[in-house]
Amino acid sequence: MVPVMKKSSKNRLTPGQQSLFPGESLFDRIARAVCRAGTLPRKELYETWEMARRVRRQFRGGRILDLACGHGLLAHVMLLLDRSSETALAVDPHIPPSAEKLSKSLTETWPGLENRITYLRMSIQEVEILPGDLVVSAHACGPLTDLVLSRAVESRARVAVMPCCHDLNLSSTGALDGWMEKTLAVDVVRAVRLRSRGYRIMTKKIPETITPKNRLLMGEYEADEE
Repeated sequence: MVPVMKKSSKNRLTPGQQSLFPGESLFDRIARAVCRAGTLPRKELYETWEMARRVRRQFRGGRILDLACGHGLLAHVMLLLDRSSETALAVDPHIPPSAEKLSKSLTETWPGLENRITYLRMSIQEVEILPGDLVVSAHACGPLTDLVLSRAVESRARVAVMPCCHDLNLSSTGALDGWMEKTLAVDVVRAVRLRSRGYRIMTKKIPETITPKNRLLMGEYEADEE
């Protein structure tokens, strides 16, 4: 019997695992490029893919800003899913040295990505966000998610976040934790706050078999505040 691949595995993908992804679908080709780079855990590949697909179903075009980007895989996948987005910025004050290796592997597979993704080692507070941008962040820890949302709202840019590592000392539950699990209360408050700033919000989930931190919050500015 062929063993079932555990999508939530934190084990790093390696070149020898390319055979796990034998097809010619976009996902399999991305997965093989990630394997060749040998820099990311399997879990991060699946998290990024599932988030990017859902975001692109809602939002097309625009410059991509991948905030708290880590290796920047999300920035690459967002461009591959929608070629009408010309460029992406991958922003993080602590971009790992191996991010370059990942980007090179993906760019060798898709030469059209060449010179379209820029890594910026800077804080989220420093990056300039424009109204036409699409701001994304996968698992920005704790209050970093709140910062990403606040920065997007400042420019009325579209935004999509998948929160994680909720810090209940820094992020409000809105006193809703008497009715619901505390981290869910935090994310409900985030969604309501975004809606109060004139955003149309969308809430989705990626499969729980990949991560229990699977809530996806998306928003698009649509009206002035009352």
